[in-house]
Amino acid sequence: MHSSMDGLYAAVLDNGILVDYVSQLHDPEQPGRMQPGAVMGNIYKGKVMNVLPGMQAAFLDIGLSKNAFLYIDDVLHPNLEKREKQAADKPSIRDVLRPGQELVVQVVREPGGGKGARVTTHISLPGRWLVYMPEAAYVGVSRKIGDEQERERLRIAGERIRQPEEGVIMRTAADGVPDEALADDAAVLRELWQALTGQAVNKKAPAVLHLEAGLVHRVVRDMLAADIDEVLVSDQQLYEQVCSLVGTMAPGRTNLVRCHSTAGDLFEQFGISHQAEKALSRTIQLASGGYIVWDETEALTVIDVNTGRFIGSDNLEETMFRTNAEAAELIARLLRIRDTGGIIIVDFIDMEIEANRQRISQQLEALTRMDRSRCTVVGWTRLGLLEITRKKSRLKSLPSAITTCGSCGGRGLLYEKR
Repeated sequence: MHSSMDGLYAAVLDNGILVDYVSQLHDPEQPGRMQPGAVMGNIYKGKVMNVLPGMQAAFLDIGLSKNAFLYIDDVLHPNLEKREKQAADKPSIRDVLRPGQELVVQVVREPGGGKGARVTTHISLPGRWLVYMPEAAYVGVSRKIGDEQERERLRIAGERIRQPEEGVIMRTAADGVPDEALADDAAVLRELWQALTGQAVNKKAPAVLHLEAGLVHRVVRDMLAADIDEVLVSDQQLYEQVCSLVGTMAPGRTNLVRCHSTAGDLFEQFGISHQAEKALSRTIQLASGGYIVWDETEALTVIDVNTGRFIGSDNLEETMFRTNAEAAELIARLLRIRDTGGIIIVDFIDMEIEANRQRISQQLEALTRMDRSRCTVVGWTRLGLLEITRKKSRLKSLPSAITTCGSCGGRGLLYEKR
Protein backbone atom coordinates (compact mmCIF):
# COMPACT_ATOMS: atom_id res chain seq x y z
CA MET A 1 0.00 0.00 0.00
CA HIS A 2 1.49 3.32 -1.09
CA SER A 3 0.70 6.91 -0.12
CA SER A 4 1.79 9.68 -2.47
CA MET A 5 1.12 13.36 -3.11
CA ASP A 6 -1.89 12.58 -5.31
CA GLY A 7 -3.56 9.77 -3.36
CA LEU A 8 -3.52 6.26 -1.94
CA TYR A 9 -2.74 3.15 -3.97
CA ALA A 10 -2.95 -0.54 -3.13
CA ALA A 11 -1.72 -3.50 -5.13
CA VAL A 12 -1.63 -7.27 -4.71
CA LEU A 13 1.35 -9.19 -6.09
CA ASP A 14 1.53 -12.94 -6.67
CA ASN A 15 5.17 -14.01 -7.10
CA GLY A 16 5.98 -10.49 -8.25
CA ILE A 17 3.11 -10.35 -10.78
CA LEU A 18 0.41 -7.70 -10.37
CA VAL A 19 -3.02 -9.31 -9.86
CA ASP A 20 -5.08 -6.48 -8.31
CA TYR A 21 -4.79 -2.69 -8.12
CA VAL A 22 -7.05 -0.03 -6.59
CA SER A 23 -6.61 3.67 -5.91
CA GLN A 24 -8.22 6.71 -4.35
CA LEU A 25 -7.04 10.20 -5.26
CA HIS A 26 -6.74 13.32 -3.14
CA ASP A 27 -9.23 16.08 -3.86
CA PRO A 28 -7.27 18.96 -5.50
CA GLU A 29 -9.79 21.48 -4.18
CA GLN A 30 -9.57 20.24 -0.58
CA PRO A 31 -5.98 19.41 0.40
CA GLY A 32 -5.73 16.48 2.77
CA ARG A 33 -9.07 15.01 1.68
CA MET A 34 -9.84 12.25 -0.77
CA GLN A 35 -11.91 12.81 -3.89
CA PRO A 36 -15.56 11.84 -3.33
CA GLY A 37 -15.46 10.07 -6.72
CA ALA A 38 -16.92 6.60 -6.28
CA VAL A 39 -20.35 6.28 -4.68
CA MET A 40 -20.74 2.50 -5.00
CA GLY A 41 -22.07 1.10 -1.72
CA ASN A 42 -23.13 4.48 -0.33
CA ILE A 43 -26.57 4.61 1.32
CA TYR A 44 -28.89 7.59 0.81
CA LYS A 45 -32.34 8.75 1.72
CA GLY A 46 -33.78 9.61 -1.66
CA LYS A 47 -36.93 11.22 -2.99
CA VAL A 48 -38.91 9.78 -5.91
CA MET A 49 -39.03 12.39 -8.68
CA ASN A 50 -40.54 10.45 -11.62
CA VAL A 51 -42.33 7.11 -11.98
CA LEU A 52 -42.17 5.55 -15.46
CA PRO A 53 -44.59 2.62 -15.93
CA GLY A 54 -43.29 1.95 -19.44
CA MET A 55 -39.82 1.24 -18.03
CA GLN A 56 -41.05 -0.27 -14.74
CA ALA A 57 -38.64 2.13 -13.05
CA ALA A 58 -38.40 5.38 -11.14
CA PHE A 59 -35.86 8.18 -10.84
CA LEU A 60 -34.80 9.37 -7.40
CA ASP A 61 -33.03 12.49 -6.21
CA ILE A 62 -30.28 11.27 -3.87
CA GLY A 63 -28.27 14.47 -3.91
CA LEU A 64 -25.98 13.70 -6.87
CA SER A 65 -25.78 15.69 -10.10
CA LYS A 66 -28.04 13.20 -11.92
CA ASN A 67 -31.09 11.43 -10.56
CA ALA A 68 -30.60 7.77 -9.66
CA PHE A 69 -32.36 4.91 -11.49
CA LEU A 70 -34.46 2.42 -9.48
CA TYR A 71 -35.86 -0.66 -11.26
CA ILE A 72 -38.96 -2.53 -10.06
CA ASP A 73 -36.94 -5.63 -9.04
CA ASP A 74 -34.95 -3.45 -6.67
CA VAL A 75 -38.12 -2.24 -4.93
CA LEU A 76 -39.87 -5.57 -4.34
CA HIS A 77 -38.95 -7.76 -1.39
CA PRO A 78 -35.88 -9.90 -2.28
CA ASN A 79 -37.79 -13.16 -1.78
CA LEU A 80 -40.81 -11.82 -3.65
CA GLU A 81 -38.51 -10.99 -6.55
CA LYS A 82 -37.35 -14.60 -6.70
CA ARG A 83 -40.92 -15.89 -6.79
CA GLU A 84 -42.03 -13.49 -9.48
CA LYS A 85 -39.71 -14.46 -12.29
CA GLN A 86 -42.07 -13.52 -15.10
CA ALA A 87 -42.44 -9.84 -15.83
CA ALA A 88 -46.21 -10.23 -16.25
CA ASP A 89 -46.53 -11.28 -12.60
CA LYS A 90 -44.85 -8.16 -11.25
CA PRO A 91 -46.96 -5.24 -10.05
CA SER A 92 -46.79 -1.96 -11.92
CA ILE A 93 -44.20 0.46 -10.57
CA ARG A 94 -47.11 2.91 -10.09
CA ASP A 95 -48.63 0.54 -7.53
CA VAL A 96 -45.40 0.51 -5.52
CA LEU A 97 -43.97 4.05 -5.77
CA ARG A 98 -45.33 7.54 -6.14
CA PRO A 99 -43.66 10.93 -6.78
CA GLY A 100 -42.54 12.59 -3.55
CA GLN A 101 -42.14 9.29 -1.69
CA GLU A 102 -38.92 8.96 0.34
CA LEU A 103 -36.85 5.76 0.31
CA VAL A 104 -33.59 4.47 1.78
CA VAL A 105 -31.51 3.19 -1.13
CA GLN A 106 -27.99 1.96 -1.81
CA VAL A 107 -25.88 2.58 -4.94
CA VAL A 108 -25.16 -0.64 -6.84
CA ARG A 109 -23.76 0.91 -10.03
CA GLU A 110 -21.69 4.03 -10.38
CA PRO A 111 -22.96 6.96 -12.48
CA GLY A 112 -21.17 7.32 -15.77
CA GLY A 113 -21.56 7.59 -19.52
CA GLY A 114 -24.26 10.24 -19.14
CA LYS A 115 -26.31 8.01 -16.83
CA GLY A 116 -27.08 8.43 -13.16
CA ALA A 117 -26.31 5.86 -10.49
CA ARG A 118 -28.41 2.70 -10.22
CA VAL A 119 -29.82 2.13 -6.74
CA THR A 120 -31.66 -0.58 -4.83
CA THR A 121 -33.76 -0.81 -1.69
CA HIS A 122 -32.10 -4.18 -0.96
CA ILE A 123 -29.46 -2.90 1.45
CA SER A 124 -26.30 -4.94 2.08
CA LEU A 125 -23.51 -4.07 4.51
CA PRO A 126 -20.21 -5.93 3.99
CA GLY A 127 -18.20 -7.05 7.01
CA ARG A 128 -14.97 -8.96 7.41
CA TRP A 129 -16.59 -12.41 7.30
CA LEU A 130 -20.13 -11.88 6.03
CA VAL A 131 -22.50 -9.51 4.27
CA TYR A 132 -25.47 -8.37 6.37
CA MET A 133 -28.82 -7.80 4.62
CA PRO A 134 -31.46 -6.38 7.00
CA GLU A 135 -34.50 -7.52 4.98
CA ALA A 136 -33.39 -10.45 2.79
CA ALA A 137 -34.60 -13.34 5.02
CA TYR A 138 -32.18 -15.99 3.75
CA VAL A 139 -28.64 -17.35 4.26
CA GLY A 140 -26.16 -17.61 1.41
CA VAL A 141 -22.63 -19.00 1.21
CA SER A 142 -19.92 -17.88 -1.21
CA ARG A 143 -19.64 -20.22 -4.18
CA LYS A 144 -15.87 -20.07 -3.82
CA ILE A 145 -16.10 -22.20 -0.66
CA GLY A 146 -16.06 -25.66 -2.22
CA ASP A 147 -16.07 -27.98 0.81
CA GLU A 148 -19.69 -29.10 1.30
CA GLN A 149 -19.22 -29.83 5.00
CA GLU A 150 -17.91 -26.31 5.59
CA ARG A 151 -20.70 -24.82 3.50
CA GLU A 152 -23.28 -26.61 5.61
CA ARG A 153 -21.60 -25.43 8.82
CA LEU A 154 -21.75 -21.84 7.60
CA ARG A 155 -25.41 -22.19 6.58
CA ILE A 156 -26.32 -23.47 10.04
CA ALA A 157 -24.25 -20.70 11.67
CA GLY A 158 -25.98 -18.12 9.51
CA GLU A 159 -29.43 -19.36 10.53
CA ARG A 160 -28.42 -19.06 14.18
CA ILE A 161 -26.96 -15.59 13.70
CA ARG A 162 -29.69 -13.91 11.72
CA GLN A 163 -32.82 -12.53 13.31
CA PRO A 164 -36.28 -12.84 11.66
CA GLU A 165 -36.38 -11.10 8.25
CA GLU A 166 -32.60 -10.62 8.25
CA GLY A 167 -30.28 -12.25 5.74
CA VAL A 168 -26.56 -12.96 5.65
CA ILE A 169 -24.14 -14.10 2.98
CA MET A 170 -21.01 -15.86 4.21
CA ARG A 171 -18.02 -14.44 2.36
CA THR A 172 -15.13 -16.55 1.09
CA ALA A 173 -13.05 -15.27 4.02
CA ALA A 174 -15.51 -16.96 6.42
CA ASP A 175 -14.08 -20.38 5.55
CA GLY A 176 -12.94 -21.90 8.87
CA VAL A 177 -13.90 -18.86 10.97
CA PRO A 178 -15.46 -19.76 14.36
CA ASP A 179 -19.19 -19.16 14.88
CA GLU A 180 -18.47 -16.60 17.61
CA ALA A 181 -16.47 -14.38 15.24
CA LEU A 182 -19.23 -14.60 12.63
CA ALA A 183 -21.83 -13.61 15.21
CA ASP A 184 -19.70 -10.66 16.35
CA ASP A 185 -19.37 -9.48 12.73
CA ALA A 186 -23.14 -9.63 12.24
CA ALA A 187 -23.76 -7.81 15.53
CA VAL A 188 -21.54 -4.88 14.49
CA LEU A 189 -23.30 -4.61 11.13
CA ARG A 190 -26.75 -4.89 12.74
CA GLU A 191 -25.86 -2.05 15.07
CA LEU A 192 -24.69 0.02 12.11
CA TRP A 193 -28.00 -0.59 10.30
CA GLN A 194 -30.02 0.41 13.34
CA ALA A 195 -28.03 3.64 13.56
CA LEU A 196 -28.70 4.32 9.84
CA THR A 197 -32.43 3.79 10.15
CA GLY A 198 -32.46 6.10 13.16
CA GLN A 199 -30.76 8.81 11.09
CA ALA A 200 -33.19 8.30 8.20
CA VAL A 201 -36.20 9.15 10.38
CA ASN A 202 -34.83 12.60 11.21
CA LYS A 203 -33.29 13.53 7.85
CA LYS A 204 -35.05 15.06 4.90
CA ALA A 205 -34.34 13.64 1.44
CA PRO A 206 -32.00 13.86 -0.32
CA ALA A 207 -29.48 12.99 2.39
CA VAL A 208 -26.39 10.81 2.83
CA LEU A 209 -26.87 8.15 5.48
CA HIS A 210 -23.71 6.07 5.05
CA LEU A 211 -20.52 6.33 3.01
CA GLU A 212 -18.73 3.17 1.92
CA ALA A 213 -15.43 2.71 3.74
CA GLY A 214 -12.30 4.38 2.39
CA LEU A 215 -9.60 2.58 0.47
CA VAL A 216 -7.48 1.53 3.46
CA HIS A 217 -10.47 0.00 5.25
CA ARG A 218 -11.68 -1.77 2.07
CA VAL A 219 -8.24 -3.19 1.34
CA VAL A 220 -7.88 -4.67 4.83
CA ARG A 221 -11.46 -5.95 4.78
CA ASP A 222 -11.50 -7.42 1.27
CA MET A 223 -7.89 -8.21 0.32
CA LEU A 224 -6.33 -9.52 3.52
CA ALA A 225 -6.90 -13.14 2.55
CA ALA A 226 -5.47 -16.19 4.31
CA ASP A 227 -2.80 -16.61 1.63
CA ILE A 228 -1.35 -13.10 2.05
CA ASP A 229 2.25 -13.45 3.30
CA GLU A 230 3.18 -9.81 3.83
CA VAL A 231 1.64 -6.34 3.80
CA LEU A 232 4.02 -3.49 2.94
CA VAL A 233 3.09 0.15 3.50
CA SER A 234 5.04 3.20 2.42
CA ASP A 235 5.12 5.42 5.54
CA GLN A 236 4.74 5.38 9.31
CA GLN A 237 1.34 7.11 9.45
CA LEU A 238 -0.18 4.65 6.99
CA TYR A 239 1.51 1.78 8.83
CA GLU A 240 -0.17 2.74 12.11
CA GLN A 241 -3.58 3.05 10.40
CA VAL A 242 -3.26 -0.35 8.71
CA CYS A 243 -2.06 -2.02 11.94
CA SER A 244 -5.03 -0.62 13.82
CA LEU A 245 -7.50 -1.94 11.24
CA VAL A 246 -5.82 -5.34 10.98
CA GLY A 247 -5.83 -5.60 14.78
CA THR A 248 -9.59 -5.00 14.76
CA MET A 249 -10.58 -7.10 11.74
CA ALA A 250 -7.97 -9.86 11.79
CA PRO A 251 -6.44 -10.12 15.29
CA GLY A 252 -3.17 -12.01 15.33
CA ARG A 253 -2.13 -10.95 11.82
CA THR A 254 -0.61 -7.55 12.61
CA ASN A 255 2.82 -9.21 12.37
CA LEU A 256 2.29 -9.36 8.58
CA VAL A 257 2.25 -5.55 8.32
CA ARG A 258 5.61 -3.89 7.74
CA CYS A 259 6.64 -0.31 7.09
CA HIS A 260 8.83 -0.13 3.98
CA SER A 261 11.44 2.34 5.21
CA THR A 262 13.68 2.23 2.14
CA ALA A 263 13.88 5.60 0.39
CA GLY A 264 12.08 5.91 -2.93
CA ASP A 265 8.70 5.07 -4.41
CA LEU A 266 7.47 1.72 -3.09
CA PHE A 267 5.54 0.92 -6.28
CA GLU A 268 8.50 1.80 -8.51
CA GLN A 269 10.82 -0.46 -6.55
CA PHE A 270 8.52 -3.45 -6.94
CA GLY A 271 7.74 -2.72 -10.60
CA ILE A 272 4.07 -2.16 -9.89
CA SER A 273 3.77 1.15 -11.75
CA HIS A 274 5.32 -0.36 -14.89
CA GLN A 275 3.04 -3.42 -14.74
CA ALA A 276 -0.04 -1.24 -14.19
CA GLU A 277 0.84 0.93 -17.18
CA LYS A 278 1.19 -2.14 -19.42
CA ALA A 279 -2.06 -3.61 -18.08
CA LEU A 280 -3.98 -0.49 -19.14
CA SER A 281 -2.60 -0.37 -22.68
CA ARG A 282 -4.90 -1.10 -25.59
CA THR A 283 -2.43 -3.67 -26.94
CA ILE A 284 -0.83 -6.01 -24.40
CA GLN A 285 1.99 -8.33 -25.40
CA LEU A 286 2.09 -12.00 -24.44
CA ALA A 287 5.37 -13.57 -23.33
CA SER A 288 5.30 -15.96 -26.32
CA GLY A 289 5.18 -13.11 -28.87
CA GLY A 290 1.42 -13.05 -29.33
CA TYR A 291 -0.72 -10.15 -28.15
CA ILE A 292 -4.26 -9.12 -27.21
CA VAL A 293 -6.16 -5.97 -28.18
CA TRP A 294 -8.52 -4.60 -25.53
CA ASP A 295 -11.38 -2.27 -26.54
CA GLU A 296 -13.98 -0.99 -24.09
CA THR A 297 -17.29 0.68 -24.93
CA GLU A 298 -20.11 1.73 -22.65
CA ALA A 299 -22.07 -1.44 -23.44
CA LEU A 300 -19.39 -4.12 -23.58
CA THR A 301 -15.69 -4.97 -23.75
CA VAL A 302 -14.16 -6.75 -26.73
CA ILE A 303 -10.83 -8.59 -26.47
CA ASP A 304 -9.07 -9.86 -29.59
CA VAL A 305 -6.35 -12.53 -29.33
CA ASN A 306 -3.61 -12.70 -31.99
CA THR A 307 -0.57 -14.95 -32.51
CA GLY A 308 1.67 -12.01 -33.49
CA ARG A 309 5.30 -13.13 -33.68
CA PHE A 310 4.61 -16.52 -32.11
CA ILE A 311 5.07 -19.19 -34.79
CA GLY A 312 4.87 -22.18 -32.43
CA SER A 313 5.55 -25.70 -33.65
CA ASP A 314 4.70 -27.58 -36.83
CA ASN A 315 1.19 -28.19 -35.49
CA LEU A 316 -1.08 -25.21 -36.24
CA GLU A 317 -3.79 -26.32 -33.80
CA GLU A 318 -1.23 -26.59 -30.98
CA THR A 319 0.14 -23.12 -31.78
CA MET A 320 -3.36 -21.61 -31.62
CA PHE A 321 -4.20 -23.45 -28.41
CA ARG A 322 -1.00 -22.39 -26.63
CA THR A 323 -1.55 -18.75 -27.60
CA ASN A 324 -5.16 -18.88 -26.44
CA ALA A 325 -4.21 -20.54 -23.14
CA GLU A 326 -1.60 -17.87 -22.44
CA ALA A 327 -4.10 -15.15 -23.35
CA ALA A 328 -6.79 -16.66 -21.09
CA GLU A 329 -4.46 -16.46 -18.07
CA LEU A 330 -3.63 -12.83 -18.84
CA ILE A 331 -7.27 -11.87 -19.48
CA ALA A 332 -8.43 -13.28 -16.13
CA ARG A 333 -5.79 -11.17 -14.37
CA LEU A 334 -6.52 -7.99 -16.36
CA LEU A 335 -10.25 -8.21 -15.64
CA ARG A 336 -9.36 -7.67 -11.97
CA ILE A 337 -6.70 -5.01 -12.51
CA ARG A 338 -8.84 -2.96 -14.92
CA ASP A 339 -12.05 -3.76 -13.00
CA THR A 340 -13.84 -4.46 -16.26
CA GLY A 341 -17.56 -5.05 -15.83
CA GLY A 342 -20.64 -5.93 -17.86
CA ILE A 343 -20.53 -8.05 -21.00
CA ILE A 344 -17.09 -9.18 -22.17
CA ILE A 345 -16.56 -10.85 -25.55
CA VAL A 346 -13.25 -12.61 -26.25
CA ASP A 347 -12.32 -13.39 -29.84
CA PHE A 348 -9.84 -16.21 -29.33
CA ILE A 349 -7.92 -17.58 -32.29
CA ASP A 350 -10.14 -20.14 -34.06
CA MET A 351 -9.49 -23.74 -33.03
CA GLU A 352 -10.81 -26.72 -34.94
CA ILE A 353 -10.86 -29.23 -32.07
CA GLU A 354 -13.87 -28.81 -29.76
CA ALA A 355 -11.97 -30.28 -26.80
CA ASN A 356 -9.44 -27.44 -27.02
CA ARG A 357 -12.24 -24.87 -26.95
CA GLN A 358 -13.63 -26.48 -23.82
CA ARG A 359 -10.18 -26.52 -22.20
CA ILE A 360 -9.90 -22.76 -22.73
CA SER A 361 -13.33 -22.01 -21.25
CA GLN A 362 -12.63 -24.32 -18.29
CA GLN A 363 -9.29 -22.62 -17.74
CA LEU A 364 -10.98 -19.21 -17.61
CA GLU A 365 -13.65 -20.53 -15.24
CA ALA A 366 -10.98 -21.78 -12.85
CA LEU A 367 -8.99 -18.55 -13.02
CA THR A 368 -11.99 -16.25 -12.52
CA ARG A 369 -12.97 -18.08 -9.31
CA MET A 370 -10.15 -16.13 -7.66
CA ASP A 371 -11.83 -12.85 -8.62
CA ARG A 372 -13.43 -10.94 -5.71
CA SER A 373 -16.16 -9.71 -8.07
CA ARG A 374 -18.74 -12.12 -9.45
CA CYS A 375 -17.47 -13.34 -12.83
CA THR A 376 -19.30 -15.86 -15.03
CA VAL A 377 -17.99 -17.60 -18.14
CA VAL A 378 -21.22 -17.92 -20.10
CA GLY A 379 -19.82 -19.99 -22.97
CA TRP A 380 -19.09 -19.95 -26.68
CA THR A 381 -21.42 -18.14 -29.04
CA ARG A 382 -22.47 -19.50 -32.44
CA LEU A 383 -19.80 -17.30 -34.00
CA GLY A 384 -17.04 -18.87 -31.92
CA LEU A 385 -16.65 -16.01 -29.44
CA LEU A 386 -16.38 -16.59 -25.69
CA GLU A 387 -18.88 -14.59 -23.63
CA ILE A 388 -18.15 -13.53 -20.04
CA THR A 389 -20.05 -11.35 -17.59
CA ARG A 390 -18.50 -9.62 -14.60
CA LYS A 391 -19.84 -7.35 -11.90
CA LYS A 392 -17.95 -4.07 -11.84
CA SER A 393 -16.92 -2.97 -8.35
CA ARG A 394 -15.58 0.52 -8.96
CA LEU A 395 -16.01 3.28 -11.53
CA LYS A 396 -12.31 3.22 -12.40
CA SER A 397 -9.47 1.15 -11.02
CA LEU A 398 -6.71 3.56 -11.93
CA PRO A 399 -8.26 7.03 -12.23
CA SER A 400 -4.92 8.83 -12.47
CA ALA A 401 -3.33 6.52 -15.03
CA ILE A 402 -5.44 7.23 -18.11
CA THR A 403 -7.51 10.13 -19.40
CA THR A 404 -9.59 10.55 -22.53
CA CYS A 405 -7.94 12.61 -25.26
CA GLY A 406 -9.60 16.02 -25.43
CA SER A 407 -9.01 16.26 -29.20
CA CYS A 408 -10.38 12.94 -30.43
CA GLY A 409 -12.65 12.01 -27.50
CA GLY A 410 -10.92 8.64 -27.19
CA ARG A 411 -11.57 7.52 -30.79
CA GLY A 412 -7.90 7.60 -31.70
CA LEU A 413 -8.39 8.23 -35.46
CA LEU A 414 -6.56 10.71 -37.66
CA TYR A 415 -7.84 11.91 -41.04
CA GLU A 416 -5.14 12.46 -43.66
CA LYS A 417 -5.82 14.41 -46.86
CA ARG A 418 -4.53 12.84 -50.02
